[in-house]
Amino acid sequence: MRKSRKLFLTFIIFSSLLAGIFLGSFLVSQVSATKSPTSQYEKIGILLKVLNYIENNYVEEVKVQDLIYGAINGMLSSLDPHTNFLTPELFKEMKVDTSGQFGGLGIEITIKDGILTVISPIEGTPAFKAGLKSNDKIVKIENEFTDKMNLIEAVSKMRGKKGTPVTIYIMREGLKEPKKFTIVRDIIKIQSVKSSMLENEYGYIRLANFQEQTASDLKKALEKLDNDAQKYQSKSNQMKVGLKGLILDVRNNPGGLLDQAVGVSDLFLEKGIIVSTIGRHKENKDIEYAHKSGTWKNVPMVVLVNGSSASASEIVGGALQDHKRAVVVGTKTFGKGSVQQVIELDDKSGLKLTVAKYYTPSGRSIQEKGLDPDIVVEQLDPKILKEEEQKRVGKKQGWREADLPRHFKGEQKEGQKEEENNNKDEETKPEPQLTQEEIIKYDYQLQQGISYLKSYAIFNQMYALPPKPQAATN
Repeated sequence: MRKSRKLFLTFIIFSSLLAGIFLGSFLVSQVSATKSPTSQYEKIGILLKVLNYIENNYVEEVKVQDLIYGAINGMLSSLDPHTNFLTPELFKEMKVDTSGQFGGLGIEITIKDGILTVISPIEGTPAFKAGLKSNDKIVKIENEFTDKMNLIEAVSKMRGKKGTPVTIYIMREGLKEPKKFTIVRDIIKIQSVKSSMLENEYGYIRLANFQEQTASDLKKALEKLDNDAQKYQSKSNQMKVGLKGLILDVRNNPGGLLDQAVGVSDLFLEKGIIVSTIGRHKENKDIEYAHKSGTWKNVPMVVLVNGSSASASEIVGGALQDHKRAVVVGTKTFGKGSVQQVIELDDKSGLKLTVAKYYTPSGRSIQEKGLDPDIVVEQLDPKILKEEEQKRVGKKQGWREADLPRHFKGEQKEGQKEEENNNKDEETKPEPQLTQEEIIKYDYQLQQGISYLKSYAIFNQMYALPPKPQAATN
């Protein structure tokens, strides 16, 4: 009796699945009636027979839902790494992602060349503080190798309650064997937009990702920076022109919501195409256009990118680059040029399906190729730059008695030697972490971006056209 009930349940589930498939095939046939899907879907009968045989004969009792979810995962594993099935629990977590808060390590991952790879650690998170880097290969999570995991499974294993540890093993260039990292999970609160003023008249805005409020938060940040610049100009008796330049930083930004990438780009473009998305059927083309209202068109811009700028970041960079609205500075971007649609299924599970590829306004596809910056600037280690500056400053200091050749040694009292040794121990301690001000000061790519904005203003003044002579009137 129990088996018959399970078989009936299986029949109901697959009948619903078949009904959905045939309804979908009917709708597709309205677009293209050249293919008859009947023969393809006859093979679903084989799947149903296998399921039935497993239920009746497998050595242990299994849940029908687990078998069906496993079959779906197997089906999707033959597609691209960004197409995934999400169980109800994972689908709920994914919704939390875009709202900007969840529990975990704080890394964005992908599958690259069949290997689970870090796109970028999120600033200020446990993963960032532990020293994980872009392009790190995650070979093992706890005691389980990752070669058979899809993205969703890997994410679920690294997430968990705040304060609980998780151990991952990393391979990176220069390592002979995987390096072990035990990282304590925390609540990951992603502040999508961070801003600050540089040298009183140049704005700096860092986009960590693209979540639900990114475009509106960016607009607020722009208005504040512009007001701050005008206040400074007013105090220093300058003409109130507002921002003289803007750095938009999307380095280590793994992407996010497509509509937010469009909204961010629209803030700086007053007309033309922002991005085109084209699915399997070329006639299903979606084009997003810029709007004149609310455009910040007169502020010179630099967009900073690197190898961890992906997806939505590349949409923004590509749109501003193609329209000659900003100079893109840094290194080649990640190269994710596909668009995913998330579909909620009847049991609250979800399907994340790659449905289209996106193209920049000029028709370029970023997929696999990445975005080439207008000016290539490699990043330098800010700690090394700080050390070099300290050396230069040190050379300018005056001579002391201790620096003179053949100087007398100072007399030591009891206990002084011990204190001296303690001081030596303190000197061997590792350098403290850079402050936020130092991070900006010794960020080589950022400083180069500021220099380009300043030189733009200088050249504008040097080569400004003289006013046209007025026509004489009789």
